[in-house]
Amino acid sequence: MTVILVLVTFSIFILLDWVVNRRKAPQVVAASAHTAPRYLDPSYVEGFLVPEQLSYHPGHSWAMQERRNLVRIGIDDFAAALAGHVERIELPKPGQWIRQGQKAWSLYRDGEKTEMVSPTEGEVIEINPEVAANPELLRKDPYGKGWLALVHVPDEESTTRNLVPKGLVRSWMREAVGRLYARQPQLAGCPLGPVAADGGLPTEDLLASLPEANWRQVTSEFFLTA
Repeated sequence: MTVILVLVTFSIFILLDWVVNRRKAPQVVAASAHTAPRYLDPSYVEGFLVPEQLSYHPGHSWAMQERRNLVRIGIDDFAAALAGHVERIELPKPGQWIRQGQKAWSLYRDGEKTEMVSPTEGEVIEINPEVAANPELLRKDPYGKGWLALVHVPDEESTTRNLVPKGLVRSWMREAVGRLYARQPQLAGCPLGPVAADGGLPTEDLLASLPEANWRQVTSEFFLTA
């Protein structure tokens, strides 16, 4: 009888732990354009949304640990604005192993393709079918409905290795925006540029007003796939 009581008690503790951790796991919640989902604190750098709870790869992808060995990944607000109105996105397949810093998904626009690198390493266990069907979600809600994939990460250290240090995220983003202005000076201070007059938020499509800009070349430079 004592053994049975111990087993029952242990089972109850396991169930309670599962319920608590399930409630703690961040859930993707719909958000309006240029606002953070409710589980993320809004933080802006040069008009771009950069939630501090996330981890960022220098190639402008993000990672968020949902629970042990499970990481959600996507692209940041700057990358989404730079890519603009993407017509199609090609995601890795469930079961595929992706490596940190290596090309993991492709964005298509006007017959051209640009690629982005993964912020972590592991096995893709789920992709976001909504963003695959409607790539506009990348721009409208990059940290919410625009997430890309869930990745099983056996080595949790790989979720932080080679990522932008937390204390340097804001300066890293400022440097990226400054580099874009230096390359495309027409954007700096222009009403059609990333820091618009109506609230200082980036436009939906940074390069749309610059037909002479090479979309693939510019995005590949910032996405580290050139």
